[in-house]
Amino acid sequence: MSTRTEIVSSFYNQADEDSRLQRSRHGQLEYAVTMHYIHRYAAPGAKVLEVGAGTGRYSIALAKEGMDVTALELVESNLVVLQKNSENVANIRSFQGDATDLGRFEDRTFDVTLVLGPLYHLYEAEDVHKAIDEAIRVTKKDGVILFAFLSVFGIMYANYLKGNWAAGQEENFTEDYRTRHFKEQLFTGYDIVEFEQLFKEKPVQWITTTGTDGIIESIEDWADFSITDKDFPAFVNWYLAFSEKRELLGNTNHLLYICRKV
Repeated sequence: MSTRTEIVSSFYNQADEDSRLQRSRHGQLEYAVTMHYIHRYAAPGAKVLEVGAGTGRYSIALAKEGMDVTALELVESNLVVLQKNSENVANIRSFQGDATDLGRFEDRTFDVTLVLGPLYHLYEAEDVHKAIDEAIRVTKKDGVILFAFLSVFGIMYANYLKGNWAAGQEENFTEDYRTRHFKEQLFTGYDIVEFEQLFKEKPVQWITTTGTDGIIESIEDWADFSITDKDFPAFVNWYLAFSEKRELLGNTNHLLYICRKV
């Protein structure tokens, strides 16, 4: 059977991850909102670790702003693009590695730790907790950690309203409607409360849980969908005003759980 790393790498070897946050309105919104929250907690010159850095969209942007950035990426093809894109950028180092083992980094090293992708692809409870614990370990006391995760409901709305609902329901839910997590799933989603419960016994203080792309991915392929370049900045500001509202979180696809190490 294929390993988790092989399954994830096979997907990203074929995907255009480098343009994902630019080529669609939901990607642009996810990037704008995520950067908004990073800037809320990362001061100029902060030491930042991004775990699961992809091709470096966030890491490179933060390094260009003068932050001291370390980027870790599991998938070799993504890392190659990251290193090429950051060739002339100061203040950034990149490595290949897994979120479940940050052993190359000392305890309490980083002011801000970003885990913006690994938890989409971790399925065994032991691995999920390893990734969470490692991110907490390498973060300084009072430092902030941003964990990205997927709403299982957002996954359903975005991918399974095209005549394939039954298949999506079988993949993502048990017969009694509990969420399912397994490596062949590729992307795994959570009930919001279920994800927050992962941190119940962790040495962190919850700050907020926020959506980053709303329902846009679910509706962007509608024939009459349009957010003009003129309207987009206003739309981002409007979305940020409501992105933390609990009643809206299940509808969004991508979310952030933000906490402070105690």
